[in-house]
Amino acid sequence: QVQLVESGGGLVRAGGSLRLSCAASGSIFGINAMGWYRQAPGKQRELVAIITSDTSTNYAASVKGRFTISRDNAKNTMYLQMDSLKPEDTAVYYCNAQGRLWSAWGQGTQVTVSS
Repeated sequence: QVQLVESGGGLVRAGGSLRLSCAASGSIFGINAMGWYRQAPGKQRELVAIITSDTSTNYAASVKGRFTISRDNAKNTMYLQMDSLKPEDTAVYYCNAQGRLWSAWGQGTQVTVSS
């Protein structure tokens, strides 16, 4: 079992920054990739960013150039650095971990960006 706990969400002004963290515990040796997803009110859940086992990264077009995904294997923690935030970034952000035969999700953390 893998457990994921997000933190770092909050309320910021447009143009501001936040850093989200996702702490993994349990059987973390089998994680092959991790990612951040978000769901805004009235919208579908979308992939924000993903980081693979070789540390390759991919980003949604809407956040590319503003967000940076990273992970620290020694701390079993993944991060999402969010800069130049926009009101349309407002959403609940979810951490995801993917193993070869399983997946796990965190409980979500709210990010609100005011104009």
